[in-house]
Amino acid sequence: MFLNHAIAYQLSWHLPAPLLATTAAENSPIILSGVLLTLVVIYVASKVGSEVAKRLDLPPVLGELVAGVIVGVSALHLVIFPEGGFTGSDSLIMTALQALNQLTPEAVQSIFDSQSEVISVLAELGVIILLFEIGLESDLRQLKEVGIQAIVVACVGVAVPFAAGTLGLMYFFHVAAIPAIFAGAALTATSIGITSKVLAELGQLKSKEGQIIVGAAVIDDVLGIIVLAVVASLAKKGEVDIINVFYLIVSAVTFLLGAILLGGLFNKTFVALVAKLQTRGNIIIPAFIFAFIMAFIGNAIHLEAILGAFAAGLVLDESDARKELDELIKPIADLIVPIFFVTVGARADLGVLNPAIPENRAGLLIAIFLVLIAIAGKLVTGWAVFGIPNINRVAIGVGMIPRGEVGLVFAGIGSASGVLNKPLEVSIIIMVILTTFLAPPFLRVAFGQSKDINMNEPVQM
Repeated sequence: MFLNHAIAYQLSWHLPAPLLATTAAENSPIILSGVLLTLVVIYVASKVGSEVAKRLDLPPVLGELVAGVIVGVSALHLVIFPEGGFTGSDSLIMTALQALNQLTPEAVQSIFDSQSEVISVLAELGVIILLFEIGLESDLRQLKEVGIQAIVVACVGVAVPFAAGTLGLMYFFHVAAIPAIFAGAALTATSIGITSKVLAELGQLKSKEGQIIVGAAVIDDVLGIIVLAVVASLAKKGEVDIINVFYLIVSAVTFLLGAILLGGLFNKTFVALVAKLQTRGNIIIPAFIFAFIMAFIGNAIHLEAILGAFAAGLVLDESDARKELDELIKPIADLIVPIFFVTVGARADLGVLNPAIPENRAGLLIAIFLVLIAIAGKLVTGWAVFGIPNINRVAIGVGMIPRGEVGLVFAGIGSASGVLNKPLEVSIIIMVILTTFLAPPFLRVAFGQSKDINMNEPVQM
């Protein structure tokens, strides 16, 4: 999805071939104006939304998502995309540019298509950087130490909601196999960032429940990204082929494990290279080169670019430069990642769940079904723990519920691939919002009910 290709492709519907290059060149300043105005709207929405969420003691990412809903197709029509069936005349930004530059309707449409393509590419870049950052935060040392309990909890927390969601959508709602599998996969995620924050606030991060939850959430991330890579590849094929599914699973697992195993060798090279470079960016630029190469390889072997970015983060997590890299990537992520979250919200048309319209009621039932499966499918994980007396099983289950930013990655990629229809896409987003809203207060209640339990007892794993 390069810009010049996008411009040429979109204009080819309206103009003879000899005029394409000339028209694109003439409109380039206006396309840039459209991109800049859209970014202004996205950044203002992102910052206002995250600040409001923070003051309400909610995850900032939820504020960005809700702000995206407000500026998007559900409300203000400031950030909209042609994939949703909209034209340039539907965009308030395009209307302003048309008035300022006296554009023809055809020119407005071509500019709208091109600037939307640029914003979409930036959003995709944002999700790659987000997965790179998540990989950096997923401590492999902790993964090796959490023990069998966290592995069992994670596997149950992935398998149960995935199977229940997929089969339920196909049996009760007659959803086609590929969209049902994608929605089921979105139910597997667990947001380690949100859960860790609440556990830390409660002073339970080092408790036996807290260690199991955090360890299982890290493993969930790994399993979830593998599942996402597989189902996204299935969406590209358009059909479920058992041999292809087996190939994708083996490829994803082999790619991830291979990257981790070879990470020790690469880390030595990375540290040696960083030591020799003397100009600005001596750490962050090589790190991004590695992340983008890994993302390219993931895409080239018919998996997802995000799997490669996530693997790159896991590898560099064990580097001696990890702490400095963590700090350097934050301002870059702060600049690019909000574009992804806001555009996910902007694409969500909440009007498709309006119960006053009879044809929307099926979509509303799907949303309720996904929320129930999302909660129940994680609550059962508490009963997967064995061999530890007096364990707070409810707290473990509740701690696995929030989907947060990881769930939004599923929704965003599903929307971009075209595999999800509007009701299913919005249902997934509502599931992400509700599970992320509900988990923190429920986790506080769950731990409040077990004050008599000795939380300082050593973990037996």
